Amino acid sequence: MFFDKNEEYLMPGFFGPLPRKVIGRKYNDVTTITVSYLTDREQLAKYLPPSFEVGEVPVITVSYACNKGVEWLAGRSYNLIGVSASVKFKGKEDQLQGALTLAMWENLTDPILTGREIKGIPKIFADIPDHQISNGQWQANASHFGNQIVKISADNLTPLSEKEIAEAKKSMQGKDNWMGYKYIPNPNGIGCAVSYPTLFPSENIATQVWLGQGEVHWEHLTWEQNPTQFHIINALADLPNLGVVYTAVTKGTTELEPAGKLIRALK
Repeated sequence: MFFDKNEEYLMPGFFGPLPRKVIGRKYNDVTTITVSYLTDREQLAKYLPPSFEVGEVPVITVSYACNKGVEWLAGRSYNLIGVSASVKFKGKEDQLQGALTLAMWENLTDPILTGREIKGIPKIFADIPDHQISNGQWQANASHFGNQIVKISADNLTPLSEKEIAEAKKSMQGKDNWMGYKYIPNPNGIGCAVSYPTLFPSENIATQVWLGQGEVHWEHLTWEQNPTQFHIINALADLPNLGVVYTAVTKGTTELEPAGKLIRALK
């Protein structure tokens, strides 16, 4: 048998399965900037796939993460900016509250490929430099082909105590399910070969948290400026920002698939 159904392959798969070496799932040094804002329920609902509906409050969250000490990358680093929507998933078997990733930009090919092909996270490429801090304001941005996509910022930050961090984590239990939607088209590009929702368990352990005031600025781009992504960027930019409801900067760690909680298809 050329391909063993019990092994894990990624293209090109001709050279055998991925090595069986035990690979850590931990991100040892993660800094995030997160800004959440209210949006229009009906407009957001247009972008949700079957079995998903907008959560109790229609919220868009834009998160930047500077990931360092990534174990599965042999200690290397990469940055991302993800956009998610507060949702409820109502399947035949699974009933969940959490966040559906609408788009995630990353600046490294390896996590983009594994995220898209295996985990069903809609990842695409962008240039994302490390965040900058100026006069107390934290800033991060993503761009492609030299044109900015989005900028996120946070300032007027106030630190939380250890007790407040623990209480905030406890309040999110059962509501922090991270979901994606795996879609792979047919070879001719028409119709789908694979189409189903996914659940991607992860655990973020924040050791430092600051709350403050934040902003998200989206650009509107043309086909000439960003031929492969402009429709995604413009759709997100057109979702109205009806007021920021949460802004945070955190430092800590992230662990993928913690305590044996495996990535799986939702039903």
